[in-house]
Amino acid sequence: MIRKLEDKDINKVMDIWLNSTIKAHDFIDKKYWENSYNTVKDVYIPMSETFIYEEDNCIKGFISIINNEFIGALFVDIDEQGAGIGKELINYAINKYKKLNLAVYKENKSSVIFYLNRGFKIIKKQINDDSGYSEYIMEI
Repeated sequence: MIRKLEDKDINKVMDIWLNSTIKAHDFIDKKYWENSYNTVKDVYIPMSETFIYEEDNCIKGFISIINNEFIGALFVDIDEQGAGIGKELINYAINKYKKLNLAVYKENKSSVIFYLNRGFKIIKKQINDDSGYSEYIMEI
């Protein structure tokens, strides 16, 4: 089931974010993500419309949309990856919003392929201001 984030969900969502983002971005020092934790929790999640994927009262993934068009986060619990949860979340967002775009690190090849397979197109390559790594801007 996909539903809107509730206050009681934030700690589990942040656990998923931290563990999944470190795994997906192993080319960036773990400290960068640990130092970003509070900004994600206190700034980005509250400014987003966040939907969680829940099964048997267990949160297994989430997607956050900023300004009704930017995918700020799409993460699945590392123990649940490959089960189609990310596809369900992205399809939910595609059906809910008219236009979507996102930034994904070029070196995060599995995520780039995931988005290409969902119909997203690379429209621009740039350097991420915060991390200094190359990223693609993609849209559907």
